[in-house]
Amino acid sequence: MPENGIPSVLTGALQFGIKPGLERITRLLELLGNPEKRISAVHIAGTNGKGSVCAYLSTILACDGKKVGVFTSPYLERFAERIRIIDGKEGAVRLSEDDSFGEIPSSKLDELSERVGIAQKKMLAEGMEHPTEFELITAIGLLYFAEESVDIAVLETGLGGRLDSTNVFDNPVATGICAIGLDHCGVLGSTISEIASEKAGIFKKGAPAVCIDPDEMILPREMKEDVRLTLIKTAEEKGSSLTFISTGSAAQKARFGEDGKMYFELDGISYSTCLNGRHQVSNAALAVALAGICGASQEAIKEGISLTRWKCRCEILSSDPLVIIDGGHNPQGAESLAQTLNDVIGGTLKGRKIRIVCGMMADKDVKGVYEAYRNGGLVIAEAVTVRPDNPRSLDPANLSEIINDVYNNKVQTLEASSPEEGVLLALERSKADKMPLLITGSLYLAGQIRGYLKGII
Repeated sequence: MPENGIPSVLTGALQFGIKPGLERITRLLELLGNPEKRISAVHIAGTNGKGSVCAYLSTILACDGKKVGVFTSPYLERFAERIRIIDGKEGAVRLSEDDSFGEIPSSKLDELSERVGIAQKKMLAEGMEHPTEFELITAIGLLYFAEESVDIAVLETGLGGRLDSTNVFDNPVATGICAIGLDHCGVLGSTISEIASEKAGIFKKGAPAVCIDPDEMILPREMKEDVRLTLIKTAEEKGSSLTFISTGSAAQKARFGEDGKMYFELDGISYSTCLNGRHQVSNAALAVALAGICGASQEAIKEGISLTRWKCRCEILSSDPLVIIDGGHNPQGAESLAQTLNDVIGGTLKGRKIRIVCGMMADKDVKGVYEAYRNGGLVIAEAVTVRPDNPRSLDPANLSEIINDVYNNKVQTLEASSPEEGVLLALERSKADKMPLLITGSLYLAGQIRGYLKGII
């Protein structure tokens, strides 16, 4: 099997790009015996927070004694991260201690990939289009969950919702929508209403839908109302009951402990989480509501929130010097990260110079991300720009130019030949001057650097 455990059936599939539509995945699953029809599922969509909600919910359900399949994307360090099973409370505890626990075994991944490859060849022989990489991965995941007889699966959409290859369930247990923003506009639509409509395409007749209240999303007021109206309209059209989850002042009242955890209350119940950031209060509230629909006990909900881990989301890797890694890649995520960084270290970062290692995809709103950092009070004194290992990545020199354009040429920029070289350079400089170090800009970059960095800190 190739590096990072990527199945051979996916070799070359990346060239088929992103092609929204359900025809290919529907036929592929038919040829595999429709594994999705043997799975109870909770389906999650949104722009920011999908992975966190999936992590919270799957851990809660495991603490409730369920065998839970978890399908997320993209992977950060190992391909197998995308497909895992958390079997009961013991599995949840093991996962909190080892982030590789429960991942699909390589032997099983090989076996299922071969079977999916055979089905793919049959599709092509029928004259159908070649399935995309994500469609093949979805098929592998669903086949695994069905054959392992999971009690429930928690699935994160890849892109959008309505035409995403995960949207193959006729009767999910529930659907959830987290924060929505302007991202992937070239595929999902140029307006917030169009994007919200695509996300809400996962709603199904008879399946309860739970959404973070648009008032708690990082959007201009008029966009929040557009999102609300679009979600209500789509739910009515689909025949799905819709509930908006509002946390009130819970996020503002959240406190950050010296133990690296965040403490907050929902409906009079106290929770603690290792996922830092006030935006995580809304994500946790969405997971709590979905867990309630699934019949989880309050004890399991509270324990699950506490045990949840989700790497590269404002993850503190070192305290001396302070090193934080985050995969934020759009303005909404950058705004949340700026606030979280100020909160995590008690407000002492605001106005204080920081060093960053950054790399981004060229198709993202790069300028908007750095404007959000600037507006959030992050004083970037030095930026080491790198190119993540992805064909869509932005040239480091261009990234340096954008950063200094936003920060009025007040940032010292250095371009490194590789992410590893860049983070090593930045780490040595932060060890010397104790300047906080932030690695950010892309989940691809975070995944590429995390393992390397943990080995040298």
